[in-house]
Amino acid sequence: MTTPASLLEADVPRPVLDVIARLHELGHAVFLVGGCVRDTLRGVHPKDFDVATSALPEEVQRAFRKVIPTGIQHGTVTVVQAGTHVEVTTFRSEGDYHDGRRPSAVTFEQDIVKDLSRRDFTINAMAWNPLTHELADPFGGQADLKARLVRCVGSAIERFSEDGLRPMRAVRFAAVLDFTLDPGTQAAIPATLPVFRKVAHERVREEFVKLLLSKREAFGLELLADTGLLDVFLPELARADAEAARLARTAAAAEPVDVEIRLAALLADLVSPQQAEEIGVRLKFPTKTIERVRLLISHAALERHVGDSDPALRRLLAKVGLANVEALTSVARARIQAREPSRLPELDALIGRLRALAASKPPLSGKDLALNGGAIMATLGVGPSPIVGEATRFLLEQVLDEPSLNEAEKLKDLLLTWQRARGC
Repeated sequence: MTTPASLLEADVPRPVLDVIARLHELGHAVFLVGGCVRDTLRGVHPKDFDVATSALPEEVQRAFRKVIPTGIQHGTVTVVQAGTHVEVTTFRSEGDYHDGRRPSAVTFEQDIVKDLSRRDFTINAMAWNPLTHELADPFGGQADLKARLVRCVGSAIERFSEDGLRPMRAVRFAAVLDFTLDPGTQAAIPATLPVFRKVAHERVREEFVKLLLSKREAFGLELLADTGLLDVFLPELARADAEAARLARTAAAAEPVDVEIRLAALLADLVSPQQAEEIGVRLKFPTKTIERVRLLISHAALERHVGDSDPALRRLLAKVGLANVEALTSVARARIQAREPSRLPELDALIGRLRALAASKPPLSGKDLALNGGAIMATLGVGPSPIVGEATRFLLEQVLDEPSLNEAEKLKDLLLTWQRARGC
């Protein structure tokens, strides 16, 4: 078999090559496997290089000075070579999967084909030795790469029944790589949804985020819906009216490519802020992400503020926070682009006003006032009490109306007038 030029020209890091050379020197079969081979064949520089070998874990440990037993029970150790961590796994086959997540047993093998046969998709089931240029592709991964096809190794029903996350990964790969999902592979997904339901929400979230941030997120989301996967973890979108779901998928293409922006754009017109928070909790998103998505959804309908006065827009900025202005405008613009593109000019004009107001850095909170709590108490002649909070809110309302009032003497005059009006 002729070695593809992309493999011959591959830039494999020296520490990885040194590990492969050492194991080869000791008489062991050794290959790069999985995603790094797939990406190299696509002309994309891999993020990680995984090594598979016929050497047993203890043999790998003896071959190198520093080895970390990261997953030695499953045959995986990490070789530290010239400061670089290189993951090395013994060829293996796997027993039955009882929980839809992990094999009941692992058997070490000497044959690379047996190792590749346990993998999920043909494009991930290739192995290559960059020293000898030997390429193992027993399941047609190269052909599927050329055809831009995601296809299971062997029986799709078996692969999906082994690991419940694989159907989600199949859809994610199709979206991220801009590939087609093999019809037989796609047809196997609905029958294995009970296994998918066993998968931890954290693992589902990780795949969902990768899909959401891809260039074909709308295609991926539609494929998730068609296969029944979406209804398992995001029924709010899966069960939405067909047109509402289509518009939401379109809006999810928001720029910049940011998980909080895209998630907010996807959900803004489908759920309430409270429901968005519940979704975030369900999928185990970080608290910071959940809070920001809720905030963006709460104010996503910026078109309602077209024609608002500057004081009203400053109050909006006070609720949103200057740090979130650009994210909010991205979400608002994505929604309108999908739903009412004819309103983009007026929305853009509003966004311009908001940006100008934000750039002037107006006082938007009590902390921005020219008088702090101590100065307010001194001016009013009072000690710590609820009236200090009332006075702070009063002054903030004044400067939101007119930022030029945010000077110490002007605020003191306003305070004294307010105090006299209260009769205290």
